[in-house]
Amino acid sequence: MRSSLLALALLLALGGLPRAAEGKVYLSRQEAIEIAFPGADRVDERTVVLDDAQARAIEKLSRAPLDTRLVTIYTGLRDDRVVGYALIDLHTVRTLPEAFLVVLTPEGAVRSLRMLAFYEPEEYLPPERWLAQFERERLDPGLRLQGRIHGIAGSTLSSRAVTSGVRRALALWETLLKGDRRLSVAEEDSVASLSPER
Repeated sequence: MRSSLLALALLLALGGLPRAAEGKVYLSRQEAIEIAFPGADRVDERTVVLDDAQARAIEKLSRAPLDTRLVTIYTGLRDDRVVGYALIDLHTVRTLPEAFLVVLTPEGAVRSLRMLAFYEPEEYLPPERWLAQFERERLDPGLRLQGRIHGIAGSTLSSRAVTSGVRRALALWETLLKGDRRLSVAEEDSVASLSPER
């Protein structure tokens, strides 16, 4: 199982497989990052190795296990201000891997989800309409299946895997990014609108 995840991680890092390879890789990592931050003039990429305390905090907040302590965070910037963050969640659904990109606002809400690769049978692939229900979600107890998230009939494992992955991404934001002091574009706009006119 871990070898399948490592192989998929390597393929994504190298830009993905040709789409003809059973139609299972939908976007390369680079394509997904470009779509994630359309208004950005720069995307910073940094890899973090989680320490024991961070890993425990993320698992506790997300209520989901971490498959790896190696995390890559993509930060979209415009004029040196944060426009959002993106993380790739890579995990095993049933016996085969899937990978999707979670894009977060600077304030820690889900902006979008995009499936990158899915190796389980196609009938278990979560549809885009189902993925859209995560938009604007934040990490709280209601973000769960049979909470605010509706399951996919006949694809319980897929819907559970995606929900856990989104919760992990939001827990990573809480643990690693919440204190990012770079002023976001949205925050700067708010400050500007409160400033007295001259």
